[in-house]
Order: sequence, then C-alpha cells, then structure tokens
Amino acid sequence: MKESCPLETRRRLNTAGMRVTNQRSLIMEIIRQGEGHLDADEIYRRAREKRSRLSFSTVYRALQTFKKLGLIEELHFDEGHHHYEVKTSGEHHHLVCLGCGKVIEFHQRLSRYIKRNVAEAKDFDITETEVRVSGYCAECQQERLSAGQEGK
Repeated sequence: MKESCPLETRRRLNTAGMRVTNQRSLIMEIIRQGEGHLDADEIYRRAREKRSRLSFSTVYRALQTFKKLGLIEELHFDEGHHHYEVKTSGEHHHLVCLGCGKVIEFHQRLSRYIKRNVAEAKDFDITETEVRVSGYCAECQQERLSAGQEGK
C-alpha cells in the first residue's frame, strides 16, 4: 500500500534532494490526521499499526527532517515531551491544562502586536512567536473546586 504524500511535502523533500519514501509519507500522514498534538511515541505507535517493521529511529529521523524543512512544528508543552503538528500559514496558539495536560488551540492575531510593540520596546528583532498559556480546563477547574483546592 502506498501512502499519499501531500504535494508540499513531496516538493520540499525533492528540493532538498531527499526521496519521498513510504515511511516518510506514512509519518507525515499520521501527523496531518493526528487529532491533537502527537509526540514521537504516539506517531511511532500509530505508524507501527500500519508498518510493523518501522523503527523508532526512522520516525525520529523523519520528524527531524520535516522540522528542518519547515513542514512541521515541534512544540514543547512540558519538559518531557516534544509534540508535533503540521506547520500552517495561519497563526494559532495553545492553552495547556496543568491538570490533565489537554492542549487546546486558539486563533488570535497576537504575533503582530508582539512583533510591533515588544520588539520596539526591547530593541529586539523578533523572527518567530509562539504563545503558550497554562491554566486549567473546565473539567479540571470543576475537579479543583470539588476537592476544595480553589486556585488562582
């Protein structure tokens, strides 16, 4: 079975002199279809369901290649894991629940404000922005209230 490879992925790999392999196509498809932000272990697990002989090092090398080519973003929601998502042209940010670890995307045009105002105020040339907001999702807020640990 030959996995489909998006045109942009195919173009960037070819431009970099790299082959579009079945493994790379599968890994990119898993990231594209991943509901949420997948870490390398989850990408590997899902890939192994379709190709049992695929190694973790193949997944890891593909992730690093995709990141280097600007096809995916590596996100850092906690100290222990990197999560991956397809790089989009639209600006979006992340809410990270400190209770259950859920990641919720939100779309807000913050980078223009940051690039214009913060860069000027701090005399800093900002080339990229990533906004991560930590707190508690509705379910965890309710659990905290029920447990009598009302937080601020």
